[in-house]
Amino acid sequence: MTIMTWKTLAIGAAALGVSAYAFAQSSERPMGMHDQMHRQMMQGGTTKAAIMHGHGAAQEVSAMPTAPGQDAFGAIQEVVQILESDPKTDWSKVNIGALREHLIDMNEVTLHAAANERVLDNGIEIAVTGEGRTLAAIKRMVPAHAQELAALGWNAKTEELPNGVKLTVLASAAQPLVKLKALGFMGIMVQGAHHQHHHLMMAKGEFAH
Repeated sequence: MTIMTWKTLAIGAAALGVSAYAFAQSSERPMGMHDQMHRQMMQGGTTKAAIMHGHGAAQEVSAMPTAPGQDAFGAIQEVVQILESDPKTDWSKVNIGALREHLIDMNEVTLHAAANERVLDNGIEIAVTGEGRTLAAIKRMVPAHAQELAALGWNAKTEELPNGVKLTVLASAAQPLVKLKALGFMGIMVQGAHHQHHHLMMAKGEFAH
């Protein structure tokens, strides 16, 4: 065997040894974040998977959505969970249907009622009108809310109209005219935190709007 052949074999053996060593080193290195994510996805993952976005920061995203998808559905779901967790709940009186009807009323008044606002010298007058299911909701909700406003110290009253209800709210030191004008119909309708309590009472069969 010639000297050239021995040199060629020696160089080849050295190259093979270097390649084998590099492969062994790469297989023994700790897995990086991307490697771990890839292995997790390939194995089906757990209930949460880490994702990369933005400036390279990792955030965990739940594998199960939490939003109910519809606000009235979510409100009823919350009330039912409260009732189910209370051992004193009298299921013979529970009326979830009544709560659903009230939530429909709220939807009709909030989204479909017409509100014609007129500024007075000392307050605001709002003609709230509608037809069909919207009109029925107006006649149930607006006078009832005027009573709640009175309980909060507001000077509010209602008057029935052929196609709705006229709501009049007078200004005061606590509720100046500039604030009433800014609030308008819906800003006035959302005053107070009685809705949540009433919803639970309705579902329990202890309150009728």
